[in-house]
Amino acid sequence: MTGGFGGASSAATVAVLGAGSWGTTFAKILADAAAASGVGREIRLWGRREEVVEQINLKHRNEQYLKDVALPPSITASTDVAAVLADAELVVLAVPAQTLRPQLRQWKDLLAPGAVVVSLMKGLELHSDSRMSEVISEELGVPATRIAVVSGPNLAMEIAREEPTASVVACSDPIAAGWIARSCTAPYFRPYTTGDVVGVEIGGIVKNIIALAVGICEGKQMGDNTKASVITRGLAETSRLSLALGGEARTMAGLAGLGDLVATCSSPLSRNHTAGRLLGKGLTLDEVTAEMTQTAEGIKSAQAVHELAGKLGVEMPITAAVVAVLAGKLSVDELGPLLLSRDLKPEGDY
Repeated sequence: MTGGFGGASSAATVAVLGAGSWGTTFAKILADAAAASGVGREIRLWGRREEVVEQINLKHRNEQYLKDVALPPSITASTDVAAVLADAELVVLAVPAQTLRPQLRQWKDLLAPGAVVVSLMKGLELHSDSRMSEVISEELGVPATRIAVVSGPNLAMEIAREEPTASVVACSDPIAAGWIARSCTAPYFRPYTTGDVVGVEIGGIVKNIIALAVGICEGKQMGDNTKASVITRGLAETSRLSLALGGEARTMAGLAGLGDLVATCSSPLSRNHTAGRLLGKGLTLDEVTAEMTQTAEGIKSAQAVHELAGKLGVEMPITAAVVAVLAGKLSVDELGPLLLSRDLKPEGDY
């Protein structure tokens, strides 16, 4: 194999940066995948907070994010990012999207030569409108063949409970994608591979915004017809943006498109769905932010997606309406009529 694969069938040393729910869950997947295949693997998890790190090391728990879930003892945690990254063949990034760039600048010189970098993040950077794989490439100088994205209907708590789940590993190099997929194939976690990095990332980004809209509808006690209509037309919006950026239409019909959208829009475990529901019930954005214990990426990324759509001339009325609500320019009571506000035309005309 080429690059950082070292000829191994899967990664032997892995660094996971971010000890939130998804980062910790993915570390568990990697540990369980290694145990199932009988390979030795060192998994190091970086966290900002000493108490979280201590709990993982001493009790094999991350109670704040994954209550009552036991973590494999092969996972160790540290607040020392240099120690976590030392000689890691596979580096998994699971930090808030808007903090990624400044953090990468601090971490750049700590990465092992040839390391493969995986993004678990589902956000679009404000001001630059960059996808996370683009930020990684710009800041680390890593070629696209060594940058991958994992996305799909992946609610962390369900996976941590070992409920069967499928996902997608996207990388422009099929060999790298396969190597990463083998590294995270656990008895309850089945990754597929694709070369469509753009489509997989856009699917993961825009579904958060659509989930905010669906959550608002639920908070306003609108019915399933309304929510199904918003989900379906939300998929059309996502497809339009993805295609405009060079993504593939079939990706939107798969796990990283429709699959992720349905899971995020329908589950109370979804942060963005929860944030939307609270907005629909009348809480202010500040009150919602104060109540949420984790980042709802759709709140941060909506403006960036709206700006990007404007630059590309892509119609995204649901996104535009959500942005107006978040900016205080539109009340949640006024949102409903705008969600399906495009000009009349055949359904298949994206």
